[in-house]
Amino acid sequence: MKLALIGPVYPYRGGIAHHTTRLAQTLAEHHAVRVISFRRQYPRWLYPGQSDQDPSQHSMRFPADYILDPFYPWTWWQCVQTLIQFAPDAVVVQWWIPFWGLAFAVVTRLLQRTSLRVIFIIHNVLPHEPRWWDVWLARLVLQQGGAFVVQSARERTRLLTLLPHAEVQLCPLPVFDIFVGQRWAKLEARRHLQLPETTPVVLFFGLVRPYKGLKYLIEALAHLRDQGYGHSLVVAGEFWENPAVYKAQIQQLGLNEQVRLLPYYIPNEEVGLIFSAADMLVAPYETATQSGVIKLALGFGLPVITTRVGGSEELEAWVEAGWVQLVAPKDSMALAIAMVERWQMDWPAQGKVADPVTQDWGHLGATIEDLLTRTLPRHKQRHR
Repeated sequence: MKLALIGPVYPYRGGIAHHTTRLAQTLAEHHAVRVISFRRQYPRWLYPGQSDQDPSQHSMRFPADYILDPFYPWTWWQCVQTLIQFAPDAVVVQWWIPFWGLAFAVVTRLLQRTSLRVIFIIHNVLPHEPRWWDVWLARLVLQQGGAFVVQSARERTRLLTLLPHAEVQLCPLPVFDIFVGQRWAKLEARRHLQLPETTPVVLFFGLVRPYKGLKYLIEALAHLRDQGYGHSLVVAGEFWENPAVYKAQIQQLGLNEQVRLLPYYIPNEEVGLIFSAADMLVAPYETATQSGVIKLALGFGLPVITTRVGGSEELEAWVEAGWVQLVAPKDSMALAIAMVERWQMDWPAQGKVADPVTQDWGHLGATIEDLLTRTLPRHKQRHR
């Protein structure tokens, strides 16, 4: 088959860019694949971080046509013309934020008029901090889809609320295995980062945003200190809110010696170092859909403590195997208890994931192929 993907790839940073690239690589093993990416993702004045460009010197690459711009409608038409010339069996569109709603609505509407099949991969039906217009934009775009892949049961429910008759397939977010070859010896990694060599090191990784619940993890660290435990915390990631709020909390709780802030986007070259220094990842989300950070930790074989929020049901195989522990959200004492339990266990866990095939990129590729086989018009199936 010939497949086209619309989504960010290098030089853009972040989980969606990694997802697009890794999926393109997987599909290209059996199909002709063309990627349409962006001339510009966001105007600088609208982006909450320092930059949407990947600072990594070594990053995953896949050839792409850099065409789309959110504010230049003629690039939307150029995208459609490029896809018509490529004549794919289907166009797979990454959907993660309504900011791209108008451009995607126009592009997918024009593709539908040319009989090109559109499949959406849904990361978030609506953003983590939704605004009143997001529902309208999401429906405007997603109603153009012929089929959908969602990565959690919660997102399937949210999608069917918008589009009750949608053709939806659930496929959990695969494990991010791209950094596995970058492991360091733990002691060496801790010395390099100037971390304690013998006490437990807890990792909070990724963009710091309100819904990710970092304040509860800092509170949990204070509970542990009061009970005589010496856990250290590494917060590695760019702040999308005022870091002074967290610095004040750390100061007030007397945790300056136990918390290490790395307040910047972590380039690929440092990911292996940081994960190798940690004993566990803690993701204390207040709300969530699915987490690339958790799947990155599992790719490193790092045990995870996270909260029972949307998307956590897709972690049950990992819970059963002993790699993931779930606690109530917004409960710092529950986090503290779980961190003590994890430290006292014999890690790494010796269980095997109940159904590991559903956690790899090949399964996501097969899900897309299955959707195409079941939903493509018959004349397309005869000539693919």
